Amino acid sequence: MALFNPSLLEPDLILGQTILHLTPEILRRNNIKGLILDVDETLVPMRQPHASDDLLQWTTEMKRTADIWLVSNNLSQKRIGRIAEMLDAPYLLGAKKPSRTKLRKAMDAMDLRPQQVAMVGDRLFTDVLAGNRLGLFTILVEPMVDPLKANKKYPIHNAEVWLSKLLGASLDGMKHNFTKSNKKKLS
Repeated sequence: MALFNPSLLEPDLILGQTILHLTPEILRRNNIKGLILDVDETLVPMRQPHASDDLLQWTTEMKRTADIWLVSNNLSQKRIGRIAEMLDAPYLLGAKKPSRTKLRKAMDAMDLRPQQVAMVGDRLFTDVLAGNRLGLFTILVEPMVDPLKANKKYPIHNAEVWLSKLLGASLDGMKHNFTKSNKKKLS
């Protein structure tokens, strides 16, 4: 008997691009009415203190389709609070993902069933694992890149992908859009 189910590291959708490429159409196609969003590297590069204009525009567009909550492992009230205020979104910090507690709290506040909520993040062992443990639709995005460090590699992200595959998770098509349930490409 396996101690760990590797499918818990398999996102339902691998976007293959930053969150800015997640569209209302993708949400509608998957019956998603709520988004729980990671913050650091998913919405804003770690060393960037503010949301970009592109992110503000993306958030405004997405709110027409889904409720949005920010759930971060970060403990900085100043950082996460400032970004949440800019995006006009409720937030929870210190989530300790892959713990499900604060994801459940956000989902309950949206008054939605797990199948109607997507956990969106850039990390397999925190965001995807937490979302899958709760039965949410999980979306893996590429990390946001600080414009001043556009050529920077993401060793943690790459190590997580390598380790996930070693543990038996199927992440074929890592750079492509697909859903694990039907491997259907999304545009």
